[in-house]
Amino acid sequence: MQWGLKKIYKEIKKAKKIVLARHVGPDPDALGSTLGLKEIILNTFPNKKVYVVGSPASKFKFLGNLDKFDETMYDGLLIVIDTPDAKRVDGLDPKRFKKSIKIDHHPFIEKTCKIEWIDDKASSTAQMIIELALHTKLKLSKAAAEKLYAGLIADTNRFLFKYATAKTFYLTSYLLEETNMDITKIYSELYTRPYHEIKFKGYMAQNFNITPNKVGYIIITEDILKAFSVDAATPGNMINDFNYINEMLVWATFTYDKDLKSYRVSIRSRGPVINETVSKFGGGGHMYASGTRLKTEEEIEHLIKALDEITSKYLSETS
Repeated sequence: MQWGLKKIYKEIKKAKKIVLARHVGPDPDALGSTLGLKEIILNTFPNKKVYVVGSPASKFKFLGNLDKFDETMYDGLLIVIDTPDAKRVDGLDPKRFKKSIKIDHHPFIEKTCKIEWIDDKASSTAQMIIELALHTKLKLSKAAAEKLYAGLIADTNRFLFKYATAKTFYLTSYLLEETNMDITKIYSELYTRPYHEIKFKGYMAQNFNITPNKVGYIIITEDILKAFSVDAATPGNMINDFNYINEMLVWATFTYDKDLKSYRVSIRSRGPVINETVSKFGGGGHMYASGTRLKTEEEIEHLIKALDEITSKYLSETS
């Protein structure tokens, strides 16, 4: 693998212009990885032009500013991060780049770039960027480390998930030793919320529907979002807060997004493998963390039924 990392480093070193892209609806890992890698590249090669593109996420604006994509960027090196397939890359067409690299920790879906480094055992793409810096001449900075750490703790839910391995802790230790970053500040920026969001979290807790086979789900309408002054991304950002509830092994939020005219779906599991089922509904992700988008409540009903079936099977096999 180190040979492959050095190949990525050589491409970065050769390129004069680099475009960093990630998936639509970015989370802290997607943003922290791209913005962190930009800091690392500029810390190593100050004269390069490096752009991080895609739609912004106001909740995570503390991670850094994004660049507006334009057609002239297609002559640069593209690095797609945290995105398994071309259709989910935000704001550009990967096929139009002559040189491209993909760095991703999702299970393989399709070949998107000329060079691809996929590690579906990694806790996060942020972890992979730390590993890239460790094994090449790319230079970490404190600013880069803070962004990468935010991505890593968000995708592992502060190291609570199974994806946090010995390698995760080793690379985290390396990050801390190299940069002496302030992790308290990062936790505060990532997890401090306004009171109306806490009230909304309370609403969610009180209104989950739970099937006999321990599938919890909640449908969030546009009116509910308005009542609590939250946006369509908020329920998905809160889904990890509902882990460790006895009555729910799998839990999901279905949030109507008026701009996309569809439901944003976020699903988590504490046992049953869900990504194969979610892929049948146009989505995907990890074994225990997946998502998709659905158009109708009928599709929601079908997905809940499918999740209930796999949870029923899991319960029968583990009882």
